Amino acid sequence: MFSVRDRIQQQIFRLNGLASNDFDLSQPVGDPGLYGPESIIWRVHGDFSSMLCGGISALLLQMLHPLALAGVWDHSTFREDMLGRLRRTSQFIAVTTFGNTADAHMLIDRVKRIHRQVTGEDALGKPYAASDPALLTWVHVAETSRFLASHLRYKNPRLSLAEQDRYYAEAAVVAEALGAENVPKTAQAVADYLRAMQPQLRCDERTRAVLTLLLQAPAPSRQARPAMRIMMMAGIELLPEWAQQQFGFRFSMWRRVLIRKRLNLLVTLLRWCIRRGAYHRAMARMGRDL
Repeated sequence: MFSVRDRIQQQIFRLNGLASNDFDLSQPVGDPGLYGPESIIWRVHGDFSSMLCGGISALLLQMLHPLALAGVWDHSTFREDMLGRLRRTSQFIAVTTFGNTADAHMLIDRVKRIHRQVTGEDALGKPYAASDPALLTWVHVAETSRFLASHLRYKNPRLSLAEQDRYYAEAAVVAEALGAENVPKTAQAVADYLRAMQPQLRCDERTRAVLTLLLQAPAPSRQARPAMRIMMMAGIELLPEWAQQQFGFRFSMWRRVLIRKRLNLLVTLLRWCIRRGAYHRAMARMGRDL
């Protein structure tokens, strides 16, 4: 009989793709993958609870770029399968971060092949291509900046600036392998890049539709609905304030405190439940005990 703890863990694995067992993160023994256990990225991406919050925030930030939004809008099934989209993205991050070297490169090559087929025009007629190096850089920076922001808020606020810079430099390995160029690799460079990108971003009907779909995404179970709602609101509140305003959100101080307190309680529960996550499996592959 599964305990409540086991049931919650299985629901989480269905969200992040580990339940499918498409990739064995515990094999082959001794293969460090692209990074290895001494990397900062293993520590940041190893906490699934804060990564989930960061992932929700990253998706919304990415969709403020009209060309990134157009590619997803035209070529993705996210409107019919939002959780599937989140699961596939989560699986890519888990395998490229924690998987063995061969699996990581295989998945990167697969995504590159998919990107070459994703072309079109945005809502205003501007052409886009998912393989565009500048667009790949935007998607990467929006993602990693939210992952790190969530880690600093909900896992380890004491992560030093030097360690944050190491995280961005390590994460750039996958971005550049996918074809991104001029990837910012320090916290200051990322902040400068996001500031410079703001004039290109907009929140239109499609962007608001993505927000609505995300807020209405079905939970893995009826019992998980309140937790999903807490996580969604925390992801929105994690956005930079200028991005929150583009979406029309204005959080009072007490509302921010309430959202963060609720999320902290939730992540404490999730961390207690997760005992065989991607980080645990990769550490076992490297012969490291947790």
